Amino acid sequence: MARKRFDDDTDNHDRWMVSYADFITLLFAFFVVMYALSSINEGKYRVLSNSLVNAFGRVPVSPVQGENAPAGLPRALPQRNRNAEALRREKEQLTTVARNIQDVMAPLVQQGKVRVTQSARGVNVEINASVLFSPGDARLSGESVEALRAVAEVLKSVGHAIQVEGHTDSVPIKNAQFPSNWELSAVRASSVVRLLIDSGI
Repeated sequence: MARKRFDDDTDNHDRWMVSYADFITLLFAFFVVMYALSSINEGKYRVLSNSLVNAFGRVPVSPVQGENAPAGLPRALPQRNRNAEALRREKEQLTTVARNIQDVMAPLVQQGKVRVTQSARGVNVEINASVLFSPGDARLSGESVEALRAVAEVLKSVGHAIQVEGHTDSVPIKNAQFPSNWELSAVRASSVVRLLIDSGI
């Protein structure tokens, strides 16, 4: 009997659909997990916390409110209205700080050399580099020292973290003191930080 000749398998152009379906399923599962983790239920959190503590051999935890919780015992999650009130007070405090900084730097703000903005991260004070430094230099100018000291007076009363970013000139630099613009920007930031520290922050 003659052998039956089989045709070569034709390419299946729909193979990608299997991989695509797997990808979409995994993406859906990921978002379901993220959604489940995003809503915190205090009761479920307490049960989970007690279970973990029991599993690792410690004393079971009872929910303890406030600052008087014994050492080693986690405090219960704060109530939502307390969080909202604390956030509102913090936002008001930051608004006051932004207004005070704008007042002490009013002449530079009017000239467009300083911009004070408030965001979810805090208060951002953006000072034009030409106000603070001469081109290619990291020493603060006399005018900028007074302006920064005035800002430091406002910031002394604030308990928030302060982040200083130094920027550089648009002209590339390469000399013994500053091998690149990167070093120049770092030393500029350091100069501002030192002045703030000397001013009591």
